[in-house]
Amino acid sequence: MKFADQHLPESAALAERLEGMRFAMLTLRNSECRLVSQPMTPLEMDGSGAIWMMTSRNGRAAQHVKANLPADTMNLAFSDEGNSTYVSITARAQLSDDMRRKRELWSAMALPWFPDGVEDTDLTLLCLEPVQAEIWDSPDSTVVRLLALASSVVTGKPVNLGEHEELRNLDAHRV
Repeated sequence: MKFADQHLPESAALAERLEGMRFAMLTLRNSECRLVSQPMTPLEMDGSGAIWMMTSRNGRAAQHVKANLPADTMNLAFSDEGNSTYVSITARAQLSDDMRRKRELWSAMALPWFPDGVEDTDLTLLCLEPVQAEIWDSPDSTVVRLLALASSVVTGKPVNLGEHEELRNLDAHRV
């Protein structure tokens, strides 16, 4: 994912944590109010903190946005197991057919989904504007975490395996 310079310190903190995470799970409620998820490839986090992806105009995510459901009804979850960093973002979603943005975000990697290229009539952009994010981060190595867990089991005392942080009001000062 490309990262623009962020206008807000909260968005900058979020961008820093997302660095290197290439894939995410997008979760929303389907027409029966059941939670459903699908893998997505975030392409860019723009200067205002919005995360941009390509999606099918007829796909689940686009249909969800078109149904005008409550604003904060999508979640984007990232996982970096190697660094034990996990990020969950609640976001407002909107669709865009801005051809300039499509061209900026386009790559040949999208051809399997959109065989007619950037002009494919099924291609639309999904823009997720974060409202809040939760971050779980453990800075230690896997070996250190395993030793801490083993120690906790032996001693019967809880172990602190990392930090949990909430970034709220990511949209409060959207530029």
